Amino acid sequence: MDDALPPTTPPRNGGRDFREVLTARTSRRNVVLGATIAAAHLALVPGAAALARPAGHRLRGSFRPVPVGAADRIVVPAGHRAEVLAPWGAPLLPDGPRWRPDGGGSAADQARQIGSHHSGLRYLPLPGGGDRHGMLVIHHESVDPVLLHPREPGGGRAVTAARVAKGLAAQGITAIEVRRGRDGSWRPVASSRNARLTGTTPVVFSGPLATGHPALESAAEPVGTLGDTGHGATPWGTHLVCEENTGGWFGTDDPRWRPTAAQRRYGLGALDHGHGWHRADPRFDLARSPGEPHRFGWIMEVDPLALNGSTPVKRTALGRFSHSAAAVGETRDGRVTVHSGDDQDGGYLYRFVGDRPWRRERAGGRSPLDHGVLQVARFDEDGTGRWLPLVHGRATLTAAHGWADQADVVLRAREAADALGATRMDRPQQMVVDPRTGEVFAALANSAGGFGGDAGSRDANPYGHVIRMRDDPDGGTGLRWDVFVLGGDPAHDPSVRLDRSNAFGSPKGLYLDPAGLLWISTGVSPHSQHLAERGHENLGNNALLAADPATGAIRRFLTAPRGAEVTGVSGTPDGRTLFVNIQHPGSATAAWGAPTPADPQVVSGWPDHRPDGRPRSATIAVRRDDGGVIGG
Repeated sequence: MDDALPPTTPPRNGGRDFREVLTARTSRRNVVLGATIAAAHLALVPGAAALARPAGHRLRGSFRPVPVGAADRIVVPAGHRAEVLAPWGAPLLPDGPRWRPDGGGSAADQARQIGSHHSGLRYLPLPGGGDRHGMLVIHHESVDPVLLHPREPGGGRAVTAARVAKGLAAQGITAIEVRRGRDGSWRPVASSRNARLTGTTPVVFSGPLATGHPALESAAEPVGTLGDTGHGATPWGTHLVCEENTGGWFGTDDPRWRPTAAQRRYGLGALDHGHGWHRADPRFDLARSPGEPHRFGWIMEVDPLALNGSTPVKRTALGRFSHSAAAVGETRDGRVTVHSGDDQDGGYLYRFVGDRPWRRERAGGRSPLDHGVLQVARFDEDGTGRWLPLVHGRATLTAAHGWADQADVVLRAREAADALGATRMDRPQQMVVDPRTGEVFAALANSAGGFGGDAGSRDANPYGHVIRMRDDPDGGTGLRWDVFVLGGDPAHDPSVRLDRSNAFGSPKGLYLDPAGLLWISTGVSPHSQHLAERGHENLGNNALLAADPATGAIRRFLTAPRGAEVTGVSGTPDGRTLFVNIQHPGSATAAWGAPTPADPQVVSGWPDHRPDGRPRSATIAVRRDDGGVIGG
């Protein structure tokens, strides 16, 4: 989700662009929203008649839409309040290192504090705690070196081993216990469950590329997780962590190094993305440690209640790419499914389907995520599609075509999907599975290019959209799809069916609450926010919107501070608290400027607004003053 690490643009491999498929099916002016989508477009595949759509939530008047925002603060509807709960740098335990507003503190300090760049988010009720006592699992996607480190004499920003170590400590995952008090407010709890995973935590690999596989060889022991964004929750109680945009941390100064085709396909290059970590840590030098990038770009499984006492496992059967989601579901016979997207312009949508019912797998001592079939989506213009198996020995994925084995297929999943002619999508982001209907929602953020006109005439999608699909509930390869909502600004595209109460761009996060509302969080790039020349002058700061999947009604619920994205969203089972992640407030923007070591608050001072401070990503808790259900 974080545009600090821009997604790579693939060569024009694979099948058609999704925009071409959509244009061939219907012009943008004729695409309709929500419940008005023709029933035939979302008809279930054969055998799925038992699934029925619940009645619409209808956003029954509990809040009025907030206006487009430009303020450096959180704005929520009247009768609601938002409280900062878990900001970057807060100590995990009362005796931990305190936040230093000057950016001071060591890597060891940061490893005992909440990480930066809050992204994925999940609330887990603790036994007996339910709606008042649980764990927050927060993912940390990236770092901003200007904000992470203190101002140096002369303004120097040399890459050092200490700086790299602190950057590794700021990424990963935070698990922190929280409790709701009698006054309704939430507070962190000192607990032995509070823990961090970072870029130096030992990990193991399972599946086709198990620990010890030659492709994973490097100069260091297998450690760390990077670029952690989306998440998933398995039915057996574990937590899935998505690694996204990890290639930008690698580079080299070796003039003899040349990238292979596979390295180029994964965005690896000598110049990295400007971080320069390879100059201080050989792990990140592509010439010295060519196998190290193979250790990232996976979905990792952890025990969210015992991060301190268990070893994370990267499940390689789910493929290696820039994972933006891990939406878990089940087939009708109990096999696990995991939907995920590849966050790049032209990236694909993937699905993993287990071989056997997950309960049987676990009873036999096997992980349900190690045994199954990885697939990639092809969308057709008649509203149908197919999941294409990424299986060695099938179609063109054979030794004769340069594929060594299944480990090679999952390691180079992007190239395997290219070979099968999958449909290129507009920056896939979060996906969710509705357990009541089996529908899968996918956020597509945007694609490169200009704005204006309709989808039938333009060659880009700067605003994004949300699509929904239905798979065969028996695990077959068929699917049906349609567009739930097209993002955009009616002032630039009159065909967009949005207005001042709900216009948005770049949908990235999705969350289905217990009542069935779909919450859409946006991540318009700081390089586009508020700029007329990029068609975003009317969309304001990034936002969180509530949508009714049954009726198509959408309202803007929250706007973020300047420079920030709204990322992960989760909530209590009773729907009375919504937890929301605010990522990288104060990041460099074209509208307001860029933070500097001398003045880190050029764009934003949220949430502390201290004269001597700096902006901080944070998890906030939102609730109604009357204690009611949010959106109800």
